[in-house]
Amino acid sequence: MEKEKVLVTSALPYANGPIHLGHLSGAYLPADIYVRYKRLKGDDIIYVCGSDEHGVPITITADKEKVSPKVIIDRYHEMNKKAFEMFGMDFDIYSRTSLPLHHETAQTFFKSFYDQGILKEKKTLQFYDEKAKMFLPDRYVEGTCPRCGYEEARSDECENCSAHYEPTELINPKSKITGETPVLKETSHWFFPLGNYQQWLENYIEEMDKKYGWKDNVLQQCRSWFKDGLKDRAVTRDLDWGVKVPLPDSEGKVLYVWFEAVLGYISATKELGLQRNNPDLWKDYWQNPGTKYIAFIGKDNIVFHAIMFPAMLKAWNDGNDDKYIYPQNVPANEFLNFEGKKFSKSRGWGIDVIEFLNLFPADPLRYTLAANLPENKDTDFYWKEFQARNNNELADILGNFVNRTFTFAHKHFNGEVPPKGKLEEIDIQMLKANEEYPVKISALLEKFKIKDAVLEMMNLARAANKYFNDTEPWKTVKSDKERCGTTINISLQTVYTLAEMFSPVIPFTAEKMFKMLNTEKRGWFDAGKENLPPGHKLNKAEILFVKIEDKTIEEQIAKLPQSEETEEKKKEISYEQFSEIDLRVAKIISAERIPKAEKLLKLQVDLGYEKRQIIAGVAKFYSPEDLINKRVIVVANLKPAKLFGLKSEGMLLASENNDGKLKIVEIDNSVEIGAKVK
Repeated sequence: MEKEKVLVTSALPYANGPIHLGHLSGAYLPADIYVRYKRLKGDDIIYVCGSDEHGVPITITADKEKVSPKVIIDRYHEMNKKAFEMFGMDFDIYSRTSLPLHHETAQTFFKSFYDQGILKEKKTLQFYDEKAKMFLPDRYVEGTCPRCGYEEARSDECENCSAHYEPTELINPKSKITGETPVLKETSHWFFPLGNYQQWLENYIEEMDKKYGWKDNVLQQCRSWFKDGLKDRAVTRDLDWGVKVPLPDSEGKVLYVWFEAVLGYISATKELGLQRNNPDLWKDYWQNPGTKYIAFIGKDNIVFHAIMFPAMLKAWNDGNDDKYIYPQNVPANEFLNFEGKKFSKSRGWGIDVIEFLNLFPADPLRYTLAANLPENKDTDFYWKEFQARNNNELADILGNFVNRTFTFAHKHFNGEVPPKGKLEEIDIQMLKANEEYPVKISALLEKFKIKDAVLEMMNLARAANKYFNDTEPWKTVKSDKERCGTTINISLQTVYTLAEMFSPVIPFTAEKMFKMLNTEKRGWFDAGKENLPPGHKLNKAEILFVKIEDKTIEEQIAKLPQSEETEEKKKEISYEQFSEIDLRVAKIISAERIPKAEKLLKLQVDLGYEKRQIIAGVAKFYSPEDLINKRVIVVANLKPAKLFGLKSEGMLLASENNDGKLKIVEIDNSVEIGAKVK
């Protein structure tokens, strides 16, 4: 089989906090499994990652702690590097964007675009804190989103509805530094004309999808941006911390993180080449048309890796002789939640990787996350599921089969691989399964269907257990030892296949299995062959997985903080306060979607004494036709608000499940429209 040259990157994590389980499921574990598999195939592959060490999240953390940004990045770079090592990440390099080599690389790109006349200089209005005497980056300003009404929106983007808007549109802006209302002040910045590349980007993405099959979540998000039309995007900002703009009279300006962080993949590969005494190594991957480049990310990074980074590479390639390759695929995952809610550092909701791995081994976590990856939709990590995966699958299926096989080999065959006798149909089918599963799993991994691949790995272990049970070696060892030897020989060959198949997912356990087998990995497509000759000496068996007791899991669940719902219940209000809320029964008489507002529906409701318009955030859970003629409860005396430029005169009552799904509170049709709810 022809070997591939492959370049793999994972999104650079911000060095302003510890890595948690959600990060692992998004951009890191899927990439690591894929890379380990490709290495077993013998492909020429490098895996590049590192810390993203510039930008406002880092300066915010530094401001809170009253230290320099360098203190923050040094702390979290080392912490996250250690977390990844404990988890078993197989990076070729884990670099840093604070290194001079990265600054030089990013500045070279900027200067090339500047010299080609690609960049546009524009004067813009930006929020300025007069008390702090500084321009405020986006994350230093909060206000109300002009589209959905979310009250903690940033100055240019809403985390709640993903809307982008001009800073002048933000309602009631406040400086996060002083709490003062900032003023809009003129400043000058350089902009990248993203819109100039829209047609090329649309063609590029459609071509890549046609050839290699991009994921729907990536395609839909890109097409949504194309539908709105790509616009000029600032590549510089007023900030002290970051890659300095390499132009005269640009004091106090740095390159925007969206622009320079993705170039960290290139600078990290350059650093890898220097470490290997091969300064041109990076060119052999980044500027080799034969290289297959795969960018693993979470869904919050889709636009940067599927639209902006390719556009930057295209701009470079149009004006330079040394051409860069483009991502062949961007297999973005959705989000992993924790016990039904989003990870939240501020609320202490979740668990950091190092904290977790100080309690439990890495492989059960790797397996649990891999078996439940958020490939097509958000998923959840639950403590009880982790326990069940460890106990019922890793221990009872995989571990049990390996243990039984080795126990028989040592007890009845002197710790050696016994020869096979005459094969029966059941033996032939088991050997056939060993040959077929690597091919089946390979096809899934090549398509980034990692969750399905992990299921098939465990299915082979299930088949192995069934084979062991059905051949009944505990009986044949007494009645027909040659027949028993055939069972144990084929079972040991299967242990080898399982060790090879599982090694990308549970590498520490796979190493134990190879040690027990007294052999080494041979390669992915050698895995299903008969790799252990008769008479091969085995090493002593080890317990692969220790079962996790209920008490241990209950202790972890007990550590979780009270949920927001529980805390809200404790906030008592007086009867007088409650009586001020005017709750009325209303009938929905019309409903329609709002263009560009994925979460909102425009409703017309009849309150009996008048008709009103309400903008409701239920579009993800109800279609417009589902709501017509429903009787609902409305807060009738809510102060009117504007959402997406539309007047909203009230609010529907709805309940929210642990999985975040909203269900509107409905009233029986016998209740009169306009009736007051008490």
